[in-house]
Amino acid sequence: MSLLDELAEQEARLVFRSFTNEDALALGLFLVDAASVQGLPIAVSVRRGQQRLFHVALAGTSADNDEWLDRKSRVVDRYGRSSFRVGETFRARGSTFEADSRLDLDRYAAHGGAFPVVVTGVGLVGTVGVSGLPQADDHAFVVTQLDLFLNR
Repeated sequence: MSLLDELAEQEARLVFRSFTNEDALALGLFLVDAASVQGLPIAVSVRRGQQRLFHVALAGTSADNDEWLDRKSRVVDRYGRSSFRVGETFRARGSTFEADSRLDLDRYAAHGGAFPVVVTGVGLVGTVGVSGLPQADDHAFVVTQLDLFLNR
């Protein structure tokens, strides 16, 4: 299975039945607990549309991580796919998001770490993301924790 196929499969599989403010809080706390146990220096964001429902910056992060979360979340909002998948799609075409997206790179970043919050029968309703690790690790952390959260 190619990386793009794997990323598409993750998005198809990691879908919510519903998504409320309480779900956003529970998900955010779940991510923070996992990051704390692993000693990860990440910022965590959970959003519905443009509204930030949860945000925590753990030790070792800075305001730069908050900006990365905003930029990666805008990519998910625009493309309806994980920020990592969007970046990989451009790379698979032999280019880069930065060179060919025609978007303001101060506002958009197709780097791993932001993932679509999709509700069955509704579609894309928000994003969940982390920033602070290398992009593949940010993405892997979110996917692993979403899988655990949705299957608890």
